[in-house]
Amino acid sequence: MEIEVDVAFAAENIVGESAVWDDRAHKLCWVDIVGKAIHRLCPITGNHEKWSFPDLITSIGLRNDGGAIVGLRKSIALWEFGGELHVVAEVERELPGNRLNEGIVGPDGAFWIGTMQDNIAADDTPQATTAKAGRLYRYSHGALHSVSEDRFGITNTLIWTDNGRLITADTEDNVIYSYALDANSWALHDRRSILSGFDRGLPDGSCMDAEGFIWNCRVAGGGCVVRFAQDGKIDRVVDLPCSWPTSCAFGGPGFDTLFVTSARFTMSDEHLGLNPQEGAVFAVRTGICGLPANRFSQ
Repeated sequence: MEIEVDVAFAAENIVGESAVWDDRAHKLCWVDIVGKAIHRLCPITGNHEKWSFPDLITSIGLRNDGGAIVGLRKSIALWEFGGELHVVAEVERELPGNRLNEGIVGPDGAFWIGTMQDNIAADDTPQATTAKAGRLYRYSHGALHSVSEDRFGITNTLIWTDNGRLITADTEDNVIYSYALDANSWALHDRRSILSGFDRGLPDGSCMDAEGFIWNCRVAGGGCVVRFAQDGKIDRVVDLPCSWPTSCAFGGPGFDTLFVTSARFTMSDEHLGLNPQEGAVFAVRTGICGLPANRFSQ
């Protein structure tokens, strides 16, 4: 079937990320990490809201009570749309050179986050990373706990499968992993590489559809989203009119639209002049429906 791809919003995000669909408000939420902003869009009316902050906003999740939970550079905060950030947890205070990256609410109602060595300098320019310093954590009931001793270059993608496994990625290594998830301690074990070395870009954010397949954005020149089975077998590749797709979420009526954020970080003025859609949010009609987002409830 022919897949339709449109620009849902010409956001011009520096690093658009963390797309999540609010099925109560019928709006798409996402962040611009380097732009230090949270965005919310009603695709039906075109109404767009933007809130700016003094430092990096790395991720956003929805809460059961209608607010949001937000990843900052070095902390986790609760936030009411349009209100002030209320910090509830500091992350890796002993590692000042690290920052938060991925952040998603899991089916357990907890906020799961990943860290990485900070690749964004104080003046918002890119800086090189030199070590695999990232880890995965779970925030619940006011406590933050590590779920694995494994180290990551860049933590991305958090997907929970029906058979008790967690799918996650190390963007730096171009690998997507599947872990067994302990139902009592939430600890991860039995790591398996299920998709590695795919030659279009690198793995960034992902979401799951109603058929149990994962959609993964291929950043760093990949210019596509890849649909793959839980064992890593690729089902299809959908090209996008951007080179750095970053995160995705199903939304809209019946969750029938795949919304994809993108980035324009490090791109030249010449390239952006020829490709002004970089950094936009795209609407992809895949012919497949998605699932509601989990909500933070603890």
